[in-house]
Amino acid sequence: MQSDNSGPIVKIRDVQPDCVNFVLSECDLALANSVRRSIMAEVPTLAIDIVEIEENSTVLADEFISHRLGLIPLQSDDVDSLLYNRDCSCGDYCELCSVVLTLHAKCTSEGIQTVYARDLLVEPNHSNLKIGQPILNDDANKGSVICKIKKHQELKVKCIAKKGISKEHAKWSPVAAVGFEYDPWNKLKHTDYWYEEDADKEWPKSDYCAYEEPPNPDEKFDYTAKPNNFYFDVETVGTINPNEVILRGIRELRNKVAGVIYSLDEIVARNANEGNAENIGGAGFGTVYGGATQYGGTAYGGTAYGGGTQYGGTAYGTQYGGTAYGNNSAGNDDYNPTTGWD
Repeated sequence: MQSDNSGPIVKIRDVQPDCVNFVLSECDLALANSVRRSIMAEVPTLAIDIVEIEENSTVLADEFISHRLGLIPLQSDDVDSLLYNRDCSCGDYCELCSVVLTLHAKCTSEGIQTVYARDLLVEPNHSNLKIGQPILNDDANKGSVICKIKKHQELKVKCIAKKGISKEHAKWSPVAAVGFEYDPWNKLKHTDYWYEEDADKEWPKSDYCAYEEPPNPDEKFDYTAKPNNFYFDVETVGTINPNEVILRGIRELRNKVAGVIYSLDEIVARNANEGNAENIGGAGFGTVYGGATQYGGTAYGGTAYGGGTQYGGTAYGTQYGGTAYGNNSAGNDDYNPTTGWD
C-alpha cells in the first residue's frame, strides 16, 4: 500500500560486514517479494565454471575437486566490467568475459598438507580490479578447504571463473540466505500454525513482534487488510558488500521492468507501422480475444460457437433437430423428434 506523496520507505536496523537488516514499508507484498527474489537470483557474481586438471594424485576424484572449487566465493565488486560468456565473441573464454586462477600444491614433507582457497592465484590480467580473489573471512585468513594431501601427492589445476547469476546455478548466488517476514503476529491469517494444545505457547514469537502491536482478540477480522511492513535479513557470502547486493538487486529488477515496457512499446510501434495498431491492447484485442469476433462474439460464443450460426444457432440448430435432422428434405430420411426414424 503506497502513499500518494511518497514511495517505499527503508529503515536500516543493523549493518554488519556480511549482513544487513532493514524494514521495507509503504509498498505492497508483490514489490517486496520481487526485491527478495531479485537479490537471490538476479545479481551477477563471479564463480569458477571450468576446471582444467593437469595433475591430481590426491584421494579425491576430479569431479569432486571441481565441484569444491566452483563453490569457493570470489571477489565480485567489479564484476560488471566483465561480459557474460554467452555475449562474448570468443570461442571459449578470454579476459573480457573470464578470470583465470591457477593452483599448484605438492606435498614434499611427512604428514598431511591442507590446500586452502588462499592457494588459488589470480592471473594478472585483472590485477587493477576487485575481482577474482578468493574470499578469506576466517580468522586464519586461509579460506575454504579444497583438499588434503600427503607426501608425493600433487594437485595442479587451472580454473576459469565466469560471470553468472544464481538462477543458472547456486554457486553464483551473492547471498547465503535472505530472511523475509511480514505480519509477525499473523493478524492476516496467512499462516495456519499446527499445534497440539496452545499455538501461542508452542510457537515462539518472532523478534519482529516487538515492532508491531499485538492483535486485539475483540476486534473483527479485517478481510481487506494488507501487509505494509516487510522485514529483511540479508546475509552475504562475501563476494559483494551487503549494501551493494541490495542496490544491484533493485537495479536488476528495475531493468527487467524497463525491458518489459520497452518490448510492449516496440510491439505497439511495429503494429502501428503495419496498420494493425488495434491488435495490441485496443480494439483488436477487444474484437479478436473476447470481443465481437472470435472469443465471446461471433466465432466463440456468438454466431459460430453457441451463437446464431454453427453451435446452437442456425447451422447446428438446422442440422441437429432442424432442417438437416428431423425436418424437411434431409430430415425425412433420418430422424424426426415426433415420428422417430423414417
